[in-house]
Amino acid sequence: DSGTIDSIMRFASLGSGSRGNATLISQGKTTILVDCGFSARETEKRLRRVGLTSSDLTAILVTHEHADHIGGVRVLSQKFNIPVYATPGTAAGLPVDVMPHIHEFSCHERFNVNDIEVSPFPVPHDAREPSQFVFHNGDFRLGLLTDVGFITPVIESALTLCDGLMLEANHDMAMLDQGEYPEYLKQRVGGRFGHLNNVQSAELLAKIDTTRLQHIVAMHISEKNNSPTLVSPLFADALNCTPDWIGIAEQDAGFDWRELKKA
Repeated sequence: DSGTIDSIMRFASLGSGSRGNATLISQGKTTILVDCGFSARETEKRLRRVGLTSSDLTAILVTHEHADHIGGVRVLSQKFNIPVYATPGTAAGLPVDVMPHIHEFSCHERFNVNDIEVSPFPVPHDAREPSQFVFHNGDFRLGLLTDVGFITPVIESALTLCDGLMLEANHDMAMLDQGEYPEYLKQRVGGRFGHLNNVQSAELLAKIDTTRLQHIVAMHISEKNNSPTLVSPLFADALNCTPDWIGIAEQDAGFDWRELKKA
């Protein structure tokens, strides 16, 4: 039944962490790349790993202008003529030759990229006008939240009742505190416009309605200030599930396709 197949929403990661981020959302013939923090060549290599090429991409959505999120945007958008969606603030921080491809959106208004409805929402992070997203296909809601300093009511409202959730668990507070980062960087990462720690993320999971959740993946895990073995039990406790149900996005491997589908 093609109707059932069409309603399946898929998502994957090409890599997640401070050395580069890129996330894929796919529905029918529409494939969105959220951020592209790897070189175009590296991105193409990683796309092949999940069975895609750059010409399969419908659009690139940019959350914010930091280097680990935009490294390949300029080359990919030019080479394959891919539209790039960004807030006005983020767009102003992109390389000038991306401008012909830019479609600006408001953090407060939904828009469509072919088969996928995108609901952006504003987040606290040390960038010009950062946003994160919930993706809808009519049946399912898939939330993405990384690069956020603290949880706001807007974030809670956006991410409640998601069927799939990719959620930052950047650092363990003690590891960051005792780690090798210089003091200014510790302050930045752990501050109100930095990144979510494990406890903040677990508290969000405990607070929002997760009764529809088919998948949870921990994202943007610091290689120096965190470990999946710390994240999984905290998330599992918040969700009342076993730690092995918690997905982990890796810096080098990302994670392979996951599907949202009706039981």
